Amino acid sequence: CVSHDIPCLDGIEALRTAQAALPADGGRDAEAAQRGFLATRADPLIRDAAGEVVWNLDAYAFVKGEAPPTVHPSLWRHMRHLSHHGLFEVAEDVWQVRGFDVSNMTVIRGASGWILIDPLTTREVASAALQLVNQTLGERPVSAVIYSHSHADHFGGVRGVVDEAAVLAGKVAIIAPEHFMDEAASENVMAGGAMQRRALYQFGSGLTPGSTGQMGSGIGLAVARGAMTLIAPTDTIRRTGETRMVDGVKLEFQIVSGSEAPSELNVYIAPARTFLAAEVATCTLHNILTPRGAKVRDARAWAQFLDEAVRDFAPRSDAVISSHCWPQFGRDNGIAWLSAQRDNYRFLHDQTVRLMNQGATMAEIAEALVPPPKLAQEWSTRGYYGTHNHNSKAIYQFYLGWYDAVPANLHAHPPVERAQRMVEALGGAERVIALARQAMTSGDYRWSSDLLQQLVFAMPGNAVAQSLLADSYEQQGYQSESAIWRNQFLVAASELRNGRPGLGGSQSADLVVAIPTQLLLDSAATRYQPGKLAGRTVKLRLNIADRGETAVIEANDNVLIGRVDDNSAAADATISGPRQLMLGLLFLKLPLAQMQAAGLKVEGDVAAVQALLDALDPLPRGFDIVTP
Repeated sequence: CVSHDIPCLDGIEALRTAQAALPADGGRDAEAAQRGFLATRADPLIRDAAGEVVWNLDAYAFVKGEAPPTVHPSLWRHMRHLSHHGLFEVAEDVWQVRGFDVSNMTVIRGASGWILIDPLTTREVASAALQLVNQTLGERPVSAVIYSHSHADHFGGVRGVVDEAAVLAGKVAIIAPEHFMDEAASENVMAGGAMQRRALYQFGSGLTPGSTGQMGSGIGLAVARGAMTLIAPTDTIRRTGETRMVDGVKLEFQIVSGSEAPSELNVYIAPARTFLAAEVATCTLHNILTPRGAKVRDARAWAQFLDEAVRDFAPRSDAVISSHCWPQFGRDNGIAWLSAQRDNYRFLHDQTVRLMNQGATMAEIAEALVPPPKLAQEWSTRGYYGTHNHNSKAIYQFYLGWYDAVPANLHAHPPVERAQRMVEALGGAERVIALARQAMTSGDYRWSSDLLQQLVFAMPGNAVAQSLLADSYEQQGYQSESAIWRNQFLVAASELRNGRPGLGGSQSADLVVAIPTQLLLDSAATRYQPGKLAGRTVKLRLNIADRGETAVIEANDNVLIGRVDDNSAAADATISGPRQLMLGLLFLKLPLAQMQAAGLKVEGDVAAVQALLDALDPLPRGFDIVTP
């Protein structure tokens, strides 16, 4: 603000007002976040094989004392608790490694080895976490890994804790909920390009942790860098109440698919009287629809699963833990904590639907919906990750979709064309800037960013508009209680000032290798440009030697369709070789001649193969968001 002579005192006053409205602290969270601490790494820096730092355990050591004027006081308090890192004892023979990633790794002592639940996001941090466990508790092999759900921060580090050869030999079990592989593919491959780019905003990737930078992710710190990996499950849980004796430990499962993830389970560790609520209950209100993008979740089902946990699992639990944040200790605390979470999602669902049925639009509902006083006094239901505003819109979308029934919104102009017309209607660029300055001076940053976004899209070269919009976003970030709202505002401000930093992240090669072939063919079809074949039809047969699979790709002037185990009529060409070379051809778009030199065999019409390859877009690598 100072650079444009706009006072920011209104923002400081807003944070003072927010501070005064916060619940009494009570100290319960501070005690629980540190309880059971045993050890952490001596070296805070975790590195990859090339020596590059992928995680710094001390990155949030600055979160001490009172909140500065650039951080919401509630978020600052929250980060004080999340910033504790190391190995923590939860119950007899149950521990968690926290603060090594955005997620937690839960460790159970089995008869012969460690049972690990959710091996973090990347190979490097998972390996470091297991090393800490072995150094502190005594070295043991890993006997089983459980993926609680299909989000990458709950499976991506698996190769850092187990060798796939041991899994294939039956020495290590990999347990997951039904449809795990389908949903892992859906988010990380099918929609991976857009989702990864948007996730940079949600998690503040590229922002430096600090009082004017990234302040965690609400459910944890940041997302660890490094190699994301995947080993396919060997055992599937399909229904609530299923049990497994895993390395001598009785585990009981609750299926909660369709809540926080399309494929998800909770785990009751019977001997330790400990209930792992995975991600249906954490230290914050979660997202019904994440800003990074995902399938909209069912808030009503989410509340019902929590009610089931309150009635069945919590009464027999001395500790309730999750795959993010810190535990709840004591039977009564666990019941109360899960009950508050349940009521929060039920309130969101029921009141959104009530107002929706009265004709309110999603924007109107979002403004009207505030949590009732009792819920507002519970720290774990506050919006450090999800928000009531965003979630009410998601519930509206779940039932009615994006269209609010106002015909003016049915066929509105796309952003650039609308912006050009809007700027002209408001009186031109100088008038829009004057109105935006006035709004910022009065503390109405929401309106200023609305105005300035129109101008930036109408006139991308207007440097004053971009700079002012960055200031407006920055102030909204500083005032956000939600860590991921803060991240989105601050990443947007950074990109307006400095440009988009390179290309978006690429998809994990290891994950792509693990995905079933049919899902990969369906994903390739989403990159097909029919016009490139100029009306021609091409049919290719794939003989995938190392998988013993055959497949057909058929492309016409409308669509590309892939079929596994298709033994229909002759194709224009047959491609034979290992799956890795097929992936290099279809996904990385490596030159056909290069793949042939590496061992890929092509019989038939080579020109037809090249024509289809030319019709496939390269893997998405990023796109602009805050500029057109």
